Amino acid sequence: MQNLNPRMQRTTRLTTSALLATTALLFSYIEILIPYNVGIPGVKLGLANLAIIIALYKMDIKYAVSINLIRILLAGLLFSGLFAMVYSLAGGMLSLLVMYLLKRTDKFSMIGVSMAGGVAHNLGQLTVAALIVENAKMYVYFSVLLFSGIFFGIMIGIIAYIIEKKLPRSIFR
Repeated sequence: MQNLNPRMQRTTRLTTSALLATTALLFSYIEILIPYNVGIPGVKLGLANLAIIIALYKMDIKYAVSINLIRILLAGLLFSGLFAMVYSLAGGMLSLLVMYLLKRTDKFSMIGVSMAGGVAHNLGQLTVAALIVENAKMYVYFSVLLFSGIFFGIMIGIIAYIIEKKLPRSIFR
C-alpha cells in the first residue's frame, strides 16, 4: 500500500472520527431504548464505549477525547437532557482518563482496560450525584455499580477486542 499524503491522512482520520462519533451516538440512543426494569437504577451496558475504546487503541487520546465529548454533548442535547449530560460527562471523562493511563502501562489487555473504564465511569457519575445531593452516603451504592461496571466492562472489552481485530488498518492512518 502506498503512503497517503499528510492532507489525505488528516481527512481519513477526521472521517474515521466522525464515523466513530456517530456510532457512539447511535449506541447511546439504542441504550435509551433498552428497558432497564431490573430495579437497579444507573446500570447500563456502556455500548457507546465500544467506539471510544477502539478510538483509544487505533487512533490516539486526542481523537478518543473528541469522539467522547461529541457523543456526550449530542446525546445530552438530543436524548437525555442537561442533567444526564453532566453525569455522562463526569463518568465518560473519568473513564477515558483511567483507560488511557492503564493502556499506556502496557500491562493490561483491552478487556482489562475496558473493565476499569466501566468501573471508573460509574464512580464518576456517583461522585457527581453525591456532590449534587450533598450526601456522601451515595457511595453505599458503589458496591452495586462496581459489579455492574466490572461485568459490562468485560463484555464491552471482549466485543471491542473482536471488532478491533477485524477493522482494516487503512481507515486509521
